[in-house]
Amino acid sequence: PDPGTLASVLTEGVKNTISDSRVKVTYEPEYVPAVPPAMPDIPPEQLAGMIKATVKVEVLDSNIAYLKIQHIIGEEMAQKVGPLLLEYIWDKVLPTSAMILDFRSAVSGELSGIPYIVSYYTDSEPLIHIDSVYDRPSDITTELWSMPTLLGKRYGTSKPLMILTSKNTLGVAEDVAYCLKNLKRATIVGENTAGGTVKIDKIKVGDTDFYVSVPVAKSINPITGKSWEIDGVAPHVEVPAEDALETAVAIIQLR
Repeated sequence: PDPGTLASVLTEGVKNTISDSRVKVTYEPEYVPAVPPAMPDIPPEQLAGMIKATVKVEVLDSNIAYLKIQHIIGEEMAQKVGPLLLEYIWDKVLPTSAMILDFRSAVSGELSGIPYIVSYYTDSEPLIHIDSVYDRPSDITTELWSMPTLLGKRYGTSKPLMILTSKNTLGVAEDVAYCLKNLKRATIVGENTAGGTVKIDKIKVGDTDFYVSVPVAKSINPITGKSWEIDGVAPHVEVPAEDALETAVAIIQLR
């Protein structure tokens, strides 16, 4: 009689059968598929407001840049709001001597944002194979490579880079952390991440209000030959998420 309870029971059954916490059954009579707004329809000032709402920028003591990111924007949006990104974020942090990327609340993002972010912390040459993503519906594997040219200057490869994680860090942010970890460019501080996926589809079950959320793509790292999905990204320095910032600052100052 209670569809919500049925959905929970089905979800537990699926998890116990296939050991994949990403697969869920939900009952959503009001569900409307999200349609991303077309880029040209959003005025730049509104985009700037969106960026400021999802990114916190600060320069801490000891000349350490701190960027708290909740959503990783894609390349298309980054190109559109480029001057705003430079003015509001990058020009402030470029002169610093170390950087902390706070992904503890990062739960969404665009796949095209992965090479965009990683490239700012690598050299322009040689190009680096960052990730490969297999998309099951299209049966296509896309290789993600570092970018030879970027908007603004690179942060470089020599200054310390810390990434803060929590058990809630999800999806594209996990991919960025895993890439930079295995390139030996960043030190991960915090908790093991959620173990999500780069892409989930919500599939309607027949003529009902039940839906199955299921991963439809898989990230394979070219260095490890493995994926961060399901198991998450393990930190170099494991501390409770609330202590990660203080710990990262202490590590930078020690170095």
